[in-house]
Amino acid sequence: MKSRFIVFITLICLMTTAAAFASSRSGVVTLEVDLSAQGTGKGAKLWVPYPVTDRYQKISDIKVSGDFASYGVYTDSTFGTPILYAQWPATALHRKLSFTFTVDRQEIRQTNLPTTEPVWNRADYAEFLKPTSLGPIDGDVKKLADSITKGKRNVLEKARAIYDWCCSNMYRDPETIGCGKGDVCNLLRKPGGKCTDISSVYIALCRAAGVPAREIFGIRLGRKASEDITTYQHCWAEFFLPGYGWVTVDPADVRKAMLVEKLDLTDAKAKEYREYFWGGIDSYRVALATGRDILLNPLQAGAPLNTFGYPYAEVGDKMIDFYQPKNFFYTYSFKEK
Repeated sequence: MKSRFIVFITLICLMTTAAAFASSRSGVVTLEVDLSAQGTGKGAKLWVPYPVTDRYQKISDIKVSGDFASYGVYTDSTFGTPILYAQWPATALHRKLSFTFTVDRQEIRQTNLPTTEPVWNRADYAEFLKPTSLGPIDGDVKKLADSITKGKRNVLEKARAIYDWCCSNMYRDPETIGCGKGDVCNLLRKPGGKCTDISSVYIALCRAAGVPAREIFGIRLGRKASEDITTYQHCWAEFFLPGYGWVTVDPADVRKAMLVEKLDLTDAKAKEYREYFWGGIDSYRVALATGRDILLNPLQAGAPLNTFGYPYAEVGDKMIDFYQPKNFFYTYSFKEK
C-alpha cells in the first residue's frame, strides 16, 4: 500500500507541473488466471474485462493462451462492454489463462467546457439517467440532488455542483474492501469508501438531477519499469455535456490525494487536485468496462454483476469470490515499453 501511495503522489506532482501538456503512459499488461484450486469434476467459466481502443487509449498486441477448451470475445447487450470468455470441461485437471495486451494511454484534459447548452433529447441518454440496484435516484437521493443543484441552470452547473459536494462531503476509507460496492443509500449515511463508492454517489446524484452519468472501471498502470498491479483497480466517472460529449471527473482521486497528503479542504493543493480531476485524469490507467447490474455474455448463472471491474468466474455454476486469492488466483502485472 505504501508503494501505491508513493506512485500516486509522484504522479500528481507530475500532473500539476505539466501545465497544458498531456502526458502518456505505454506498456504491456498481463493477466494470469489459475482456477485449478477448485478441483476437478465441475465445469469452469471465466469472464474477463477486455479493453478496446478509444480516443484516449490504443490497445494492441493482444495475446490469449491457456489450457481452456474454448474462448471468445463477446459484448454485453446493454453497455457494449467487451468480454473475454473462456471455459473448461468438468474433466480438466488444470484451468489456466494468460491474457496480454499493449496499451498506449493518454492523459485527459478537458478544459474550457462550453457554458451554453443546446437543445438535447434526454431519451437518447435514458440508460444513463436510470437508477441501478444500489444507486436509486428517488427518495433521499433525489432530495439531496435537488438541494445541491438548487439555482443551477444547466447540465454543466449541476454536474459541477455535485462534483464539489462529493469532494467536500465524502472521504476515502482505506478499510473498504476492494474498490467498494457503491451502495449509495448506505454511503449517504456514512460517506466513506473507495473509488466505486464515491463515483457511485456522484453518478446517482447526477442522474437524480437529470444529468446523464456513468462509471468507468479500469486498472492503474504502474509507474515503475515493472510492477505488480493486481490490486490497482480503479473507478472514475463521466457525465454527458450537451453540445460537447462525455466529460471525465474523478472525485475519488481528489479524496485519495487529500488522505495521503493529509490535506484539509481549504489547503491550496487540495483545491488544485479538485480542479485537475474536474475534466482531467492522469495517463496511469487503462479503461476496461462500464455499467452496473451487468448480464454477461455468455450469460452467467449467478445474479447480475454489481460491477465488472474484476475477473469473474463460476465453477459448477457457483460464483468464485474474486476477493479470495486462495480460491480465485489471478495477477495483473505491468511492464513499460
